[in-house]
Amino acid sequence: MSTRSVLTTLFVFVALGALSPAFAQETAAAAGAGATDIAFASIFAAGFPLGIAAGLAAIGQGLSVGRATEALARNPSAAGEIRGALILGLVLMESLVIYVLLISLILFFLKPFGG
Repeated sequence: MSTRSVLTTLFVFVALGALSPAFAQETAAAAGAGATDIAFASIFAAGFPLGIAAGLAAIGQGLSVGRATEALARNPSAAGEIRGALILGLVLMESLVIYVLLISLILFFLKPFGG
């Protein structure tokens, strides 16, 4: 069994486990607790994408710095061009994480669904 199929299977089980409470039936007492559910969903929706974006951006930044270091070792005369492209790429990766942080803060501090 390949690593890719194991990771795909793991992702499917995690996704199904995260979505299973959405299909649970509410009791009469829990029906009035809709505001708490919306607040919890808002916090979850704000934090989960931020963790994914930060983690993937860190992986991308590590890979790009490693490749730039290899390129500088192979061709030191192109240091200026490589450095410029590296900094531009790092800025763009970090700006995506900042956008996700902004959206997460909006979801966290503002009341969703106009309530």
